Amino acid sequence: MASSPDEDPGENRIVYVKGDLFACPQTDSLAHCISEDCRMGAGIAVLFKKKFGGVQELLNQQKKSGEVAVLKRDERYVYYLITKKRASHKPTYENLQKSLEAMKTHCLKNGVTDLSMPRIGCGLDRLQWEKVSAMIEEVFEGTDIKITVYTL
Repeated sequence: MASSPDEDPGENRIVYVKGDLFACPQTDSLAHCISEDCRMGAGIAVLFKKKFGGVQELLNQQKKSGEVAVLKRDERYVYYLITKKRASHKPTYENLQKSLEAMKTHCLKNGVTDLSMPRIGCGLDRLQWEKVSAMIEEVFEGTDIKITVYTL
């Protein structure tokens, strides 16, 4: 099938799937947003905490807003995008952008090709998915990383 000249090959960077994020392939790395205090007391973060534990491991990395904390679980990485100082705060698009850049750097260094995530920053944090998805596309442009976004 010939593609029209104005078609952007990166257009399908983000694939949308309806279903349970944790049912994604075991080889996919995962990503979600948390606060510097690693509380993970609400939303999907609670499930990440139950499934992967490692809260002390995350705290020991002493990451700040705009950075990414990482756990290695079996064959995958679990990315904790630090987008705000405290659980009660709201993230900024700027911090999310910096966290995404930090995650991309780690993915490229560690050969990550498949990344699954919820609509990050758009649940309890109330960021707009249109802006967030455009940011993800922009950050991962020019990489071979495939991103799958799960919605229930």
